[in-house]
Amino acid sequence: MQALAAEQGDAYRIVVVASDKREAAGLAWATANGLPTFALSPKGIGKPAYEAALDAALREAGADYIALAGYMRLLSDAFVARWRGRIVNIHPSLLPKYKGLDTHARAIAAGDAVAGCSVHVVTEELDGGAVLGQAEVPIRADDTPDTLAERVLAEEHRLYPAVLKAFVQP
Repeated sequence: MQALAAEQGDAYRIVVVASDKREAAGLAWATANGLPTFALSPKGIGKPAYEAALDAALREAGADYIALAGYMRLLSDAFVARWRGRIVNIHPSLLPKYKGLDTHARAIAAGDAVAGCSVHVVTEELDGGAVLGQAEVPIRADDTPDTLAERVLAEEHRLYPAVLKAFVQP
């Protein structure tokens, strides 16, 4: 999210930073940097009410697109349908390989020579939307999931803003 904020300008502007965790570090950073925030937990209110409130907050802020970054909650089919074609996500693997969690450990265990990240359109299928861009990172013999994650994260910060700019420009 910070990489996206650093690159905002003519192509896109962050109108709200949202999280389902009030204590999220990204919310504190956004507040400290003058970005509007929305925080609400679905606990106690349920997913439909949570997503309705999120949808309202996004629309009230004037969002045209949603760029997910570190958002580890599955969005409902109904929410995705309301924003169809306007939600993108960064995923720490070279999709379609390693959808879901533990991507770095899975790539190392498989003996892959490279890992990386993908920016994709969010659809109802988990990590299944069209891939808009990817960046590769070599897997070293001494890599652990943590060391590989550090190098992939650096590529995520480079790739995501560039792909988002291209995606939102007519």
